[in-house]
Amino acid sequence: MTPDAASSPHSLATASGLLLGALGAAMAIGFLVGWAAGGWQIGLLVGAVAGIPLGVATVYLVYSRAEETHVSLPRAPRAQDDEDSW
Repeated sequence: MTPDAASSPHSLATASGLLLGALGAAMAIGFLVGWAAGGWQIGLLVGAVAGIPLGVATVYLVYSRAEETHVSLPRAPRAQDDEDSW
């Protein structure tokens, strides 16, 4: 793992949050549609099944856009050790 990876806004926690958020949103929409149709259990199941590829697509889109717009910042010069200054 590189030192820059820990400070990256696109970390494993971000990807997990996107996956869970998309899955939860799809399940909520499926629940509401199923509840309106008279079978909330089926709607919740359909929402969960549809939410998995939706979550994967969301993470893919976010990370592919991040790679396109990635700008590397110049690094600050490191302080030299006392031994190197001799």
